[in-house]
Amino acid sequence: MHKFDLMTIAGVLVGLVLVFGAIQLQGDLRIFWDPAGLMITVGGSFGALLVNFRLCEIKTVLQVTRQVFVQREESILDLNRQFVRLAQKARREGLLVLEDELEEISDPFMRNGLQMVIDGFEPEAIRSILHGDLSAMEQRHEMGQAVFKAWGAQAPAFGMIGTLIGLVIMLVNLDDPGAIGRGMAVALLTTFYGVLLANLIFNPMAGKLAIYSGNEVRMKEIIIEALLALQSGINPRLLQEQLKAYFSPAERRLLEAEKKRDQDDTEEMSYNA
Repeated sequence: MHKFDLMTIAGVLVGLVLVFGAIQLQGDLRIFWDPAGLMITVGGSFGALLVNFRLCEIKTVLQVTRQVFVQREESILDLNRQFVRLAQKARREGLLVLEDELEEISDPFMRNGLQMVIDGFEPEAIRSILHGDLSAMEQRHEMGQAVFKAWGAQAPAFGMIGTLIGLVIMLVNLDDPGAIGRGMAVALLTTFYGVLLANLIFNPMAGKLAIYSGNEVRMKEIIIEALLALQSGINPRLLQEQLKAYFSPAERRLLEAEKKRDQDDTEEMSYNA
């Protein structure tokens, strides 16, 4: 399951509203609209990206960027519950019965790993294949981060190029007051656009991709270890304790609260019986 991450959109909107709201309080917002400056800053920096990266890499970024706006809804606690249930079923009925569970697993990485466990692959082969998939995923994510970091560095640089262009326009038209104003607008606004885009959109996007990538890698590493433990016929209780090593303190507290609720429900059912 996936859910739309409203915080990314909200962050950009809050930043824009506060910046341009402050501008409007001090003067006319329309004076900060300059198509020529935007063309220099956005168009020039995007052109630099095309020089820096291959087209296939930029296309990959479009796919990876989806993670900034759409998050996996499954948590590490959900993963823990799922593997404990699979371990209980495997101990009762054997690994082959887990084939019935494959269609219920939405994560292709986990589904592929569980299929290899059911098919009887050697543990080292499973680990090697899944770590290869994990490394490929990390490389894709790092490419996405690299593109946004590069764009975040190039946008202010092209803003400075726009500033130089504006200064040239001013100097060659010193006898025309109107041209001096247009040149000054280009000179200042291109730097403004470049700094704003870099620090409100491009660099934060790279940072959020890095965070999501770290979380995704962590989940995949847990899946690998849980699958290998499942293959070994581990006791479900022991599996749960092993997976707790990957939990943050907050997640451990949630798990303990959940276990306490389950115990209370069990005691209540026994009492009613």
